[in-house]
Amino acid sequence: MTDRAFSDDVLIIATHNDGKLREISALFANYPFHVVAAGDLGLAEPDETETSFTGNALLKARAAATASCKAALADDSGLCVAALDGAPGIYSARWAGPDKDFTVAMMAVENALNAAGKPDRAARFVCALALVWPDGYEIVVEGQVTGQLVFPPRGTQGFGYDPIFQPDGHDISFGQMDPAAKHAMSHRADAFRQLISRCFAPHHGQS
Repeated sequence: MTDRAFSDDVLIIATHNDGKLREISALFANYPFHVVAAGDLGLAEPDETETSFTGNALLKARAAATASCKAALADDSGLCVAALDGAPGIYSARWAGPDKDFTVAMMAVENALNAAGKPDRAARFVCALALVWPDGYEIVVEGQVTGQLVFPPRGTQGFGYDPIFQPDGHDISFGQMDPAAKHAMSHRADAFRQLISRCFAPHHGQS
């Protein structure tokens, strides 16, 4: 669909992931509306049954917008490893198991690469953002950042797979990087730049 300026006073963030919520809230810190997490409203987290980042982002945003009668923003993101044919991809969170232990997930990626016997460590983070209004209007964007995988995991910043992802042009992982520096270049930041240019600028943007 074409662009639509966001003019509401509340934006629902359709996530139950505290790490994602922190990053999204920080990106919207200077905008003139309140950010409210779906979890804080007691909204259920739908099963991610789609086969793409965009599909899952839309599914989550639609569910939150319908349940809250407010505009909702959902993120679906993951790590895509070239030597693993794009895995874990949309299943990135599932590789962390029921306890969402990304130490387990990072070890699983390393073990899969070793089993594949491929030296290629190229990878990319992908982020799809879907903004859905209660009237059914939808806008979706997708961002990415490319890099290399590094083992063992490095650093304690960020969340998820950040400690094994070293963005191109840098010699430290996202897990070692200052959060502000990561926010400036991440897949989520790339997607946000696109979304902001379509929905939150110019007069709805930062002062």
